[in-house]
Amino acid sequence: MEHSQPDPLAARRGRVLVTGADGQLGTALREAFARDEVVALTRAEWDVTLPPPTDLPPVDLVLHAAAWTNVDGAEDDPQTATAVNVGGTRHVAELGAPLVLFSSDYVFDGRKGAPYVESDGPNPLSVYGQTKLLAEGAAGEEAWIVRTSWLFGWTGTNFVRTMLRLGSERDEVAVVDDQRGCPTYVGHLAEAVRELVQRPPGVWHLAADGDCTWAEFAEAIFAEAGIRCRVRRISSAELGRRARRPAYSVLRSERPGAPRLPHWREGLRACLERLG
Repeated sequence: MEHSQPDPLAARRGRVLVTGADGQLGTALREAFARDEVVALTRAEWDVTLPPPTDLPPVDLVLHAAAWTNVDGAEDDPQTATAVNVGGTRHVAELGAPLVLFSSDYVFDGRKGAPYVESDGPNPLSVYGQTKLLAEGAAGEEAWIVRTSWLFGWTGTNFVRTMLRLGSERDEVAVVDDQRGCPTYVGHLAEAVRELVQRPPGVWHLAADGDCTWAEFAEAIFAEAGIRCRVRRISSAELGRRARRPAYSVLRSERPGAPRLPHWREGLRACLERLG
């Protein structure tokens, strides 16, 4: 006897607002919540550094994907990065609807040397990490705070798409090998968020299973894509980026019932399939 699967969002079915709807995460969220009435707003339709548009309809859930994501650029323009990540979150919270805020592994300093869980104390090393931590506070105690890491998808600018481009142009690429984290496919994250909104609000760590360095990730990308390009492993000091990154920022959840994402290699294969 067959039984239909219950809709995991049945208790919260209604109108879902997605900010930053044309970004890689916003695009994935629009797909994951397509069974609901989605109000998808791009930056052109709502620059979140400004108050909410006066003509917005009432919404039942806000997925706040709009964000400043240029980690090094935040060091050069902290005022704008703060206006987007912190001020933007305050403006979204003004809607008064249940809110999902997407935060980052970069709220941690990487010194723990073991997976970070929700009860670990943040200590961001960069302006970007500071703005994400402040955004968590701006979202309020009734929000779902989703800390995730190293996002990649089939649209936008991300590490996978950059490596595919460079690998097709060069025989060798230099990639840092002293930062370890969890590359997370936005398609898997978006599906996990559908499940998460049936859990209590609060801080949740949602990142792909497994972990690797950026160099190991690059090697996997080339291997899966069949690209003959060598990876030269370098240190963060050799790369010389403006912002400091945590050397170890693997995220895991200690909370009962936390959605579990597939391994990052599964996410990589799914992403490459979407890319054709």
